[in-house]
Amino acid sequence: MQSIIVTGGAGYIGSHTIIELLNNTDLNVISVDNFSNSSSAAYEKIKQICSRSFETIELDLCDKQLLEKKLGSLENVVGIIHFAAYKSVPESVADPLLYYHNNNTSLINILEFCKIKGIQNFIFSSSCSVYGNADALPVTEKTPLAKAESPYAHTKQMGEEMIAFFCKANPSFRATLLRYFNPVGAHISGKIGEFPLNRPNNLVPIITQTAVGKNSLVVFGNDYPTRDGSCIRDYIHVSDIADAHVKALQNLIQKKGLEQCQLFNLGTGNGVSVLEAIASFEKVSGTKLKYTIGGRRAGDVVAVYANNTRAKEQLNWVPKYSLDDMMASAWKWQLNIEGSNNS
Repeated sequence: MQSIIVTGGAGYIGSHTIIELLNNTDLNVISVDNFSNSSSAAYEKIKQICSRSFETIELDLCDKQLLEKKLGSLENVVGIIHFAAYKSVPESVADPLLYYHNNNTSLINILEFCKIKGIQNFIFSSSCSVYGNADALPVTEKTPLAKAESPYAHTKQMGEEMIAFFCKANPSFRATLLRYFNPVGAHISGKIGEFPLNRPNNLVPIITQTAVGKNSLVVFGNDYPTRDGSCIRDYIHVSDIADAHVKALQNLIQKKGLEQCQLFNLGTGNGVSVLEAIASFEKVSGTKLKYTIGGRRAGDVVAVYANNTRAKEQLNWVPKYSLDDMMASAWKWQLNIEGSNNS
C-alpha cells in the first residue's frame, strides 16, 4: 500500500487533513509531530471520527539524524504534506530567530529526505501572509509578493523559494504550494477543532473562549483604512482547507498539473472585517461578546483576501462553508470542550 506522510499531523489543519485522507483515499497515513504546539489527544479525536487506522511517529524535524533514523525505513511513500511549522505572527516578531530556525531547518531536512528516498510529490503549507500589504485586492497567484510584515511571513516566502529552486534542481520532483488565508472553524462532528496549548493568537478561538469566560477579546486597531476600521481577512473553514489538500495530492499523483511547482490560493474570496466576524459569531451563538479596542498589532497587514479561481479550475475545489457555518462549528467545538472539562 502506498503511504502519505503528514508532518504536523496533530496540529489544527494537519489533523483535519488526516480525517479527509482517511475518509477519501486508500493511502496509508503516517502522521509526524513533536507536539510543540499540539497534543497527541488529537489522534484520539481522529479515531473517534474515522473508522480507518493510521500510523504516528513522534519526531522533531529539525533533528536531521533522528529524522533519518525514524523515517528512513519507510517504504512506498508517494508524497509528503508538510504542515509542521510555528505559526504565530506576534511570537515571530518577538523571537524571529526561533521561527527562522524551526520553519526553515525543518523544511530543508524534509526536502533532503525526499531526495534521499526518491519521494516525488510534496505539498507545502504556505500562507496569505506572503502577500504582505498588497497594492490590489483580491490577490491572485500572480500578485507580486510585498515585503513580509513578520518573520513568520518571511519564513513562508523563503520556504516557497526554496521549494521552487529545489524543483528546478530535481526534475522528477513535483510540488504544490498552498497559500491559506485564515483557517477557522471545526470539524462538523464537533469532536475536533482548534485547541492551541498556549494562549491562542487567532481570532476565532479567542472569540469562543471569551464567550465562555476563559479569555478576553481585544480588537487590534479600529483606525485602519477599511469599511469599519478593523483588519479585513478571508476566513475559510478548516475542512475546506483539508479537502483542498486531498485534491492537490490527487492532482500531483495523477500528474494533472502542467507545472512542476504549482501555486494555489485557498480562500473563499470574501473579505471579512474583524468586527464583522464578531457579529457573525454573536448571531449564530446568541451570545453577546464583551471586547475592547486596542492599538494596532505589530506584523498585521491591513487587508487581504483571495481570488481562488485557479484552485477552483485546476483542483476542482469549491469552499462549502459560509462564515456563519464556520462560527457555528467553532462554537460547537468550544461547547464540547466545556462539556468534557465539566464531566
